[in-house]
Amino acid sequence: MRKPVLFALFVAIVALLGATVVLYQKLQKSSSNYATLQADEQATRDRYGQAIDEIAAIQDSLNVIALGDDGVQVLATQLDAEQRLSQSRGDEAMARISIIKAGIERTKDKIQDLDAKLQKSGVKIAGLDRMIQNLRKSVAEKEALVAQLTQRVGALETQVTGLVADVQENKQTIQAQAVTIEDSRRELGTIYYTIGSRKDLLTAGLIVAKGGVLGLGRTLKLTGQIDENKFTALDTDQQTVIYIPSAKANVLSDQPPASYELQLVGGQLELHILDPKTFRTVKHVVIMTA
Repeated sequence: MRKPVLFALFVAIVALLGATVVLYQKLQKSSSNYATLQADEQATRDRYGQAIDEIAAIQDSLNVIALGDDGVQVLATQLDAEQRLSQSRGDEAMARISIIKAGIERTKDKIQDLDAKLQKSGVKIAGLDRMIQNLRKSVAEKEALVAQLTQRVGALETQVTGLVADVQENKQTIQAQAVTIEDSRRELGTIYYTIGSRKDLLTAGLIVAKGGVLGLGRTLKLTGQIDENKFTALDTDQQTVIYIPSAKANVLSDQPPASYELQLVGGQLELHILDPKTFRTVKHVVIMTA
């Protein structure tokens, strides 16, 4: 009888060690995936910041556009006074572009009015004609520049929208991964203990008395029957003390002796876990009080 029991206990310990190794590998893999997701999120945020900075650079370019010549001007200092800009940099850039385009249109109208007056008066002065042509050329160049900037801002806004979505998706993925890692860590670090008198443990079917003669000298053995409702979970990464409401007690489960010690504190025993990793190679702890 003794050899089969020892063999069964050996098989149970090997199985628990195997389960512990599998859980540890799962935790390592989850941690590696978590680090990769964090790096991807940081790279996405960097691209997002670069896009925002480029929009800011475009705004600076718009601020230095000067549509001016004698009698024809749109002052850059009047831009903020003409329209209150939105808080989004993309919207702000588009607002400035709209204002500058309106200034270009006003300039074109003034050039047209000046040309019409000269035509009506019949005055033909080569210098004035060249001035009008130069004004029109300058306005055309600025219209082309504004069109380019408009297109670029639109492209950047699309890019920023995509990056915002990527950041949000990465954030959600990282949160889910963090939950998975915590679940794996808790599963690996948790043991389950029960405390009871000899009678309580016998009644619960957790132990059985074997051997002896005429009821004397019988030894107590674990039955191997586990009712989770009779056990209390303990995360050994967070707590390493089991409080025992008795001055005398024995640990009946096969915890490695060096992994814990029993200390009498204030008239009651405390089980102090000295080596959590070794202690939890046996997941279910059975403590019998005297």
